[in-house]
This record gives sequence, structure tokens and C-alpha cells, in this order.
Amino acid sequence: MKAGIVLLLLLAVLLFALPVGEAQEKGLIKIGIIGLDTSHVPAFTGLFNDPNNEGDLAGFKVVAGFRGGSKDIKASYSRVDMFTKTLQEKYGVEIVDSIDELVKKVDVVLIESVDGRPHLEQAIPVLKAGKKVFIDKPIAGSLADVLMIFALAKKYNAPVFSSSSLRYATNIRAVKSNPKVGNIRGVFSYSPCEIEPHHPDLFWYGIHGVESLYTLMGTGCKSVTRAHTKDSDSVTGQWTDGRIGTYRGLRKGAGYGTVTFGDMGIVSTTGFVGGYKPLVVEIAKFFRTGAAPVSAAETTEIFAFMEAADESKRQNGAPVTIDAVMKKAREFNKTRKLP
Repeated sequence: MKAGIVLLLLLAVLLFALPVGEAQEKGLIKIGIIGLDTSHVPAFTGLFNDPNNEGDLAGFKVVAGFRGGSKDIKASYSRVDMFTKTLQEKYGVEIVDSIDELVKKVDVVLIESVDGRPHLEQAIPVLKAGKKVFIDKPIAGSLADVLMIFALAKKYNAPVFSSSSLRYATNIRAVKSNPKVGNIRGVFSYSPCEIEPHHPDLFWYGIHGVESLYTLMGTGCKSVTRAHTKDSDSVTGQWTDGRIGTYRGLRKGAGYGTVTFGDMGIVSTTGFVGGYKPLVVEIAKFFRTGAAPVSAAETTEIFAFMEAADESKRQNGAPVTIDAVMKKAREFNKTRKLP
């Protein structure tokens, strides 16, 4: 008995003899960021690296970053230097020269590149290493790439989570449990919808409003029609159970909001309440458990909805089925080798 007590005392002495920083580092989950060209980078880093964090956000630290950047998108090349400097000088983050180097230094990864096109290529070494990865919106630059990312995640048993921050806006999520709504029969959502020529139209910024739509409606859309003008888009989806969901993309007078039609009443939301923290908390939970709070099936359907909207535009507003765009993406992927 005495020998056991002495051993415990010795272990305690050794633990407290460690420098405070070293003791704290031992339980740390180290985060690496790929793509330092979006405001999400300093925002997320500030939340993860707050020394006063408690609960779900405690025990994380962004320690390494890879610049990335796209030379043909101004929102990328005009900001990558600024955000890289912030990470280095304000948060002491090490900037590395390759993704392979970053993967070796961290436990989990955030892919934050504002351009969705390189996300698949950037994700491959992360997934091959079996690391948990959060991929910011848009998860990819095409529906085919979305399918490929999730196929690789399954192949390498590497959990993937992707979401717009609007999914976790506190005012939008509150609608789902609002007794004044009851069962949701339909939703109208709206958001800014700036078009970036290198991406399908809604992938770039319309994703926020479409994610809000799916947060409330869930999966099950079967066909999509789109009306398009210079200043706005109206995209209507028909769900298999007869419900209708509509997204309105705004390029003038833009804002965020939803109108939810329930069997008990109608409830509206305006704005984006809660900031980034609710999403970052979900990312932290995902990094601990490996359980993505949004399924691969739902994320894939969101991007199929937006791809179908583009196809409807090409067909002058004709209805386009989710199955049709999914089949086309799968057929294209058959021509590519799974890395």
C-alpha cells in the first residue's frame, strides 16, 4: 500500500515538474490549415487558439499552415499574403512549403482555400494519411469532385465534414424546434449570390442560402428548375414527399433569411445570428469523435441541387432531376482513376 502511494506521489511530482507549456502541449490536438486566402482562416484560428477556451473548444491549436492561393481569382491572390502574415505574427503559426509537410506536423486538417477547384487535390494527401478533415465551402468545384472526395474518404477511412456556417446560425436552427412551425412543409431561403466565373453559379456564394434551405428541409429533392436574370436567381426544388423548397439568390440588395411554412404556422428569420463560433464548435466535436454532423449524402445532394440549377439554366428553365446530374457526375468519374 505504502509503495503504491509513494509511486503516485512520484508521478505527481514529475507531472508538475514539467514546464507549464509542455504539460499543456501533451493533450493538444494540433490543427493544420490548407489555403490561407479567406477571412475564415484568422477567424477560425482565433477561436481555436484562444487560451481561455473551455468545453468543446478546449485542447486545440492551429500550429501549421500551407499558403495555397489561386492566381486567377482576385479574392484569393489579393488576400493570401495578408492572412498568412496574420497567422505568423498574431498566432505564431508555422508556414510550411507543402501539404505533405503539413500533414506530418498535425493531427487534423482544415481545408480553407476560398477556391473550391483545388480542394480534391489538396484533400488527397490528407485522406491518404487517414486524417480527419473539415473542408470549407464549397467542398469542391464540381459535383464529380464532391463524389470523388467522399469515395476517397471511404477508401482511406478518413472522416470528412463540410458545411456553410449558415447551417449553424442560431436563428435558423431554432426554427426546427419552434412549436409555432410544427412539421415543415416548405421553405423559402435567400442569400447573396455573387457569381464567380470559375465555379458553377451557386457554388461560390449561393451555397450559403442553399445550405440554409437544406438545414430546414433535409434531403429528398427530386427535381430542380431555375429562373435566372442579371440581378437574381430563383431555384425551386420539388421533394419526393411533395414538399417544395425555393432558394432566391440576390446580387442587389443582398441579405440572409428564411421563411418556413409549417402545418402550425409560418416563421421568418433575418440575418446570420451567432457568427462562426457555432460552426467551429461542431468542427471541434468532429475532430474529437470523427462523426460528421452532416452526412456525405446530404452534402452531396446540396451540390447536386446546385449543379441541377446550372443545368436548368442551360436548358432555359426546364426541370432537371437530381438523378440526372448525379448519373452524369458518376459517369465522368469512371474516366478517372481513384487516387
